[in-house]
Amino acid sequence: METNSQEYKNQDFTTEGLPKGEYEDCRFIDCQFVECDLTSCIFVDCEFFSCDLSNVVIRNTSFKEVAFKECKLIGCDFSECNEFLLSLSFRDCQLDYASFYKLRLKSTPFINCQLKEVDFTETDLTAALFDESNLLSAIFLQSTLEKADFRLAMNYSISPKVNRIKKAKFSLRGIPGLLDEYDIIIQ
Repeated sequence: METNSQEYKNQDFTTEGLPKGEYEDCRFIDCQFVECDLTSCIFVDCEFFSCDLSNVVIRNTSFKEVAFKECKLIGCDFSECNEFLLSLSFRDCQLDYASFYKLRLKSTPFINCQLKEVDFTETDLTAALFDESNLLSAIFLQSTLEKADFRLAMNYSISPKVNRIKKAKFSLRGIPGLLDEYDIIIQ
């Protein structure tokens, strides 16, 4: 099934599910996808606005130029989605407990997002933007953070020993997040 330029408003896909297929230039507004199986769906140039996609199954799902705005994506395992041409953006989203394990997310914007306990292990976040985002207990391990912008991010803990941070941007108020492993007191 191929769908172009459709708008879906106030729809609940939690019981019937979203029909498998390719969705291009579609908008999903105030829709419910909680625990939906979106396996192998293809989304191209789509926007999700004020949707709840918590715990969706996105095994081999394609996201090409997809924007999430004011969405709930709690527990989403993006590491299972199709990596080919993967391009995402997040604004005002709740992504707590999500996983981006081993993904290439170069230049991905996370603007004003909740990213508590998100797994960024071995993720390539080169030039990613974390403006006004809360990274409390987010996991950065063997991550590429070169040229990433953390100046307006908060509550992060990033070890320069086990992550690549060359030319990443941090504010003075965020320096303690780079020194957590040393258990020192900065006043």
